[in-house]
Amino acid sequence: MQGSKEMKFLTKTTFTIGLLVMLLTVPAFGASINKSIKVGAGEESSGATSVNGSISVGENAVVTGSVNTVNGSIRVDSGATIEDASTVNGGVRLADNVKANDLSTVNGAVKVGESATVDGEIEAVNGSINVRKGSSVSDGVSNVNGHIELIGAEIGADVTTVTGDVDVVEGAVIKGNLIVEERGGWGWGKSNQRKPRIVIGPGSSVKGVIRLEQEVELFISETAEVGGVEGKMTMADAVRFSGDRP
Repeated sequence: MQGSKEMKFLTKTTFTIGLLVMLLTVPAFGASINKSIKVGAGEESSGATSVNGSISVGENAVVTGSVNTVNGSIRVDSGATIEDASTVNGGVRLADNVKANDLSTVNGAVKVGESATVDGEIEAVNGSINVRKGSSVSDGVSNVNGHIELIGAEIGADVTTVTGDVDVVEGAVIKGNLIVEERGGWGWGKSNQRKPRIVIGPGSSVKGVIRLEQEVELFISETAEVGGVEGKMTMADAVRFSGDRP
């Protein structure tokens, strides 16, 4: 599977270039080059786009289009509904009970509050991903660098990282595989060979397998369920633990 993350990064770069061209050549309603944009609480909007500005969506607002920026963060308050949310240099933060489609960033964190619905995937390159209790993601969750923390959430497909730690805790469910890809091709030298730390907590489950293309520190609760461990390690290499944390 070497190179799959490189391909995702290339795809992300292509998206970035395309977004810049769109923003700079087709200014439209709800678009701004250097200003932040705010959709007020309870308002309706067809979308919001910026280059050097943040975007905020108020409580219970409805955005029927995408929310995109390049150098800025995106914040969506409780009860709001949006389509896709994408940024390049900035974070994406969804409050409780938000409905959205795909969420993506290149350099920034993605945080999803409780009881939110992401009807798509969550992607980051250099950034953490946090999905909290009662929330669901219909597709996969992936990054290259950064902590992935799933707290009582349900993920409908694979969870993938390269160097990030992964916590699957408080009854979280991954319906696909949990994959730690090899580092090859990313230019990390021997000086940066810290092993990712993978924790499958009490009552949590990985319906697929834990596929390890490099060695990790693997901790699996005695009450967790996983479909197996394959690749560079096996189930026999996992540290089983009781209690909330290893």
